[in-house]
Amino acid sequence: MQAESITLAIGGVVNNKWDGWSVDSDMLTPADGFQLELFTQSLEQLPDVLKEGSPCTLMLGNDRVLSGSIDEIEHDISRRGHSIRIVGRDRAGLLVDCSAPFVSLREASLSQIIEQIVKPLGITQYEIRAAAAKTRRLVQIEPGQSVWEALLEVATANGLWPWFEPDGTLIVGGPDYEAAPVGTLILRRDGIGNNVTRLSIRRSIANRYSQVTVLGQHGQYADDGLDTGRSHLSGAVQDDALARRGIFRPLVVIDSAAQDTNMATTRARKVLADSRLDGFEARAIVQGYRAANGKPWTPGQRVQIRSEPHGIDGVFFLMARTLRLTRTGGAFTELRLREDKAWVLDANPGKKRKSDSDEELRVMRKARGET
Repeated sequence: MQAESITLAIGGVVNNKWDGWSVDSDMLTPADGFQLELFTQSLEQLPDVLKEGSPCTLMLGNDRVLSGSIDEIEHDISRRGHSIRIVGRDRAGLLVDCSAPFVSLREASLSQIIEQIVKPLGITQYEIRAAAAKTRRLVQIEPGQSVWEALLEVATANGLWPWFEPDGTLIVGGPDYEAAPVGTLILRRDGIGNNVTRLSIRRSIANRYSQVTVLGQHGQYADDGLDTGRSHLSGAVQDDALARRGIFRPLVVIDSAAQDTNMATTRARKVLADSRLDGFEARAIVQGYRAANGKPWTPGQRVQIRSEPHGIDGVFFLMARTLRLTRTGGAFTELRLREDKAWVLDANPGKKRKSDSDEELRVMRKARGET
């Protein structure tokens, strides 16, 4: 059975014949990128629509995996033939490259702030995926910030995160931790049912904190003569797993954007969640490009991992993936997974039974090697 290939559509011209390609997507990286390579013995000329800056889409079968634009085209001609390399990014690439407009707003909603930041660059499709978003008393974006930096600043102040969907829609929100796992990665000692060609587990204490305290804009100095009754504005959270092990690793963060205790606590939860993410990562290589449910592997999915050698049996969050075709390795996907329900916690807070929380804690403590 011939492996699926990626299809590049640009200006009404499509091509799915490539000698090699890769499509990256990472929730923690601002812009998803792609690279396509083609070698041919003869080529009259490149299509006129193939130019740097041209909008394009990438399809895997009937599934769109990226909407963006061409960044770079390399056309090399030698006695052997023509070598063509096309590099591009999704729509976030524009936000990363360009400077944000000067914005000064009072009592602004998250939707109003987003429009002011991204609309000048033609980003009109956006969606806020959050149970609630705070109104900011004062928002001021100074010249020099990139659009992405400004967007990330207002998103994280609400405990949210920005990314682009494959159809080009800007999302500001968080993952759906209630979604069912899209498949199971199996690694057994006897080899029966194994469906991963490689599985690597990394655990680390570096950059992990047992307690995070965020001081708000009136929390830096209590005796500077400017005390307005909020000099102790702060929010603090702790990692219970490290506390039970008797590990004390405190972190204090000063955040002038935190305007009240709730915002300071939200920021503290975000910083602590990021530190927990740094403590565990699973990397897997699987054949093909699709999960067991038939959908392309996509960041934001939840995946079951059952590995006897690693002593892991639990659900994890797919943070990043690379769809890849190479001459030597064929068609495969690299998956990078992190702890489930540990990233962007305040977008869609839900009630969980105590038994559910205890089970999740048991699975993750086992995965991290904690007793």
